[in-house]
Amino acid sequence: MRWLFKSSFLLVSIQLLTAVAAWGFESPSVAPDSPFVICDKQRYALCAEASCFVFDGVAYCQCDVLRGDSISLQLSYTSPAGQQNVCDVDRKGTANGYMVSTFSFPDNIKKGGPAAVYTCPGSANAGSGVVSPVAYGQCDGAVCFTSSRGQRFPGFDKKLHANEVMCSCPVSTEATAGSTDSAGYQIFGQYHPTAPIGSRCDANACAACSVPNPTANGATILVGAPTGSAEFLTGKLDGLPVPPLNQCLCSCSTDSSGTSCTVAQDLTP
Repeated sequence: MRWLFKSSFLLVSIQLLTAVAAWGFESPSVAPDSPFVICDKQRYALCAEASCFVFDGVAYCQCDVLRGDSISLQLSYTSPAGQQNVCDVDRKGTANGYMVSTFSFPDNIKKGGPAAVYTCPGSANAGSGVVSPVAYGQCDGAVCFTSSRGQRFPGFDKKLHANEVMCSCPVSTEATAGSTDSAGYQIFGQYHPTAPIGSRCDANACAACSVPNPTANGATILVGAPTGSAEFLTGKLDGLPVPPLNQCLCSCSTDSSGTSCTVAQDLTP
C-alpha cells in the first residue's frame, strides 16, 4: 500500500512539473484536455503556507480550511460510478469526515503582505553558491481528516483552530522525480514589508531550504512545489495578470557541517 502511495506521488510530481513547463502563462483558462481541474465552490484545504511534522516518512501539515474555487491536478480514476477526479473526492468528503488539499492564491504573499514566496535555488539561480537540498511536503491532492480540527497534533505547540486541519502529504526530496528543476523549488515564509529595504526577507524562511534529515521522525519541513507553480496555478484559476508577489531568493553554501541557506536577494517588484 505504501509503495502504491509513493508511486502515485511520483506521477503527480512529474505531471505538475511537466504541465507548468509546457502550458506556460499564455491562457488563464483550463482547457478540456488540461491535466488540471477547477473545483467550484467547494470546501477544501489550502496547504501552501503550511508547516509539517514528519513521522514514518509522511509529512503531516497544518493547513487552512477554505470554501470557494480552487485548482488541482485532476488525479482522475475510474470507479463504479464512472470517471472521478479530485473534485469528486473532495465533494464526497463533506459528509464523510475528510477533505482534499487543493490550491488557491494565498493573499498573504501579495505585494505588501506578511508572507513571501522563497526560492530555494537550483542550478540556474544558485549564483556562486550551491544547489539547495530538496526537502518539502507536496500536498496537492492530499487527504485531510476533519477530526483533527481543534485538536492537538505532535510537532505543534498549540491546538489547531476550528478552521485548520491536518493533511497527510508525501515528503519530496531530491530523489523524488519532478520535485525540482534548474530554477529550484519554492516554499512560503514570513516577510517584513515595513522593514528597511534589504531587510524584508526572513533568514529563517531560507533556512528551511536546508533542513537536516528532512525525512527523520520529528523533522519540521514546509510545503513546497517546483519554482513557478504558485504563479502558474493562480493564472489558471483566477486569470491573468497574477498579482505582484513578495518574492525572495535564497543562497546556499556547504561546509564541513553540511549545507545552510540564507537570504540572497529580495526580488519583490
